[in-house]
Amino acid sequence: MSSPSITAIILTKDEEQHLRRALGCVMPYCREVIVVDSGSTDGTQAIAREMGARWESNAWVNYATQFNHGLELAGETSDWILRLDADEILDTDWYARFSALVAQKPDTAGIALRRMMTFRGKPIRHGLAQTWQLRLFRAGRGHCEARWMDEHIVVDGPVEQLGVQLLDDNLNDLKWWTQKHIGYADREAVDLLLGEERAGDKVHGGAMTGQAKVKRWLKDNVYARLPIGLRALLFFILRYVFALGFLDGLRGFQFHVLQGFWYRLYTDIRLDEIRKLRAAENLPLEQAIFRVTGHEVAPAPTIETDKPHGG
Repeated sequence: MSSPSITAIILTKDEEQHLRRALGCVMPYCREVIVVDSGSTDGTQAIAREMGARWESNAWVNYATQFNHGLELAGETSDWILRLDADEILDTDWYARFSALVAQKPDTAGIALRRMMTFRGKPIRHGLAQTWQLRLFRAGRGHCEARWMDEHIVVDGPVEQLGVQLLDDNLNDLKWWTQKHIGYADREAVDLLLGEERAGDKVHGGAMTGQAKVKRWLKDNVYARLPIGLRALLFFILRYVFALGFLDGLRGFQFHVLQGFWYRLYTDIRLDEIRKLRAAENLPLEQAIFRVTGHEVAPAPTIETDKPHGG
């Protein structure tokens, strides 16, 4: 049986610190690596071209639209698609283990990898920090959900888990990390508001990991219904106490306070600002979102109703 071919898609903006490392772990095994950039001003492009990746530029809207643009560029010239962030690395034997799984279970449409992250150089092992993420899928049978935040790959067919570690090891400092999460918070607020107003948009139209399904259900049906502010505190307690986040030591305490409480509270405050502006000036949701966050959200599609026949 021939080895399965892969096209990897990596989204970048000013990733010269990480890109060489990411490309190094996938270039030997991929038919093509497509780097989709959104305006880098550092050495990202030079590194991509030097290492033989295909370089493409596209204006940023959000992660989902950028990745799905990468899918269009990739087409179906390879058997599989790999989604990888520039600051992520895979176990060195990932391709051999992937090929073995595909050979054993040829009907598999998507494969989830075990993702772990570091914070200020320390692995975070507890507090719900380790997740299964669908990162490999058959070309033409998957796409990224059209969401502003918490987007997942969904596929047409069965999903399997592969115990390959996907390590998110970002080398930037705390200031960069904080600014990134401020941007995430605005996108999260947009996603929550659109979820409230456009209930039909929650349909994802495909299979995802079981963990992702549970997380999505809890977010939409439990977390979103809790009082603003209180839910951030409860989420932190869940992660730090009941999910044993305290076992990560001092560095873990810093991470869980910032990512499990501060980020969630900041998101809730931004959510409240959008709602108050909308109510005070009687604005359409999309306009209120733009005024507060600067994000341009397309209006909800108009649903046409049947018109009576007549002359």
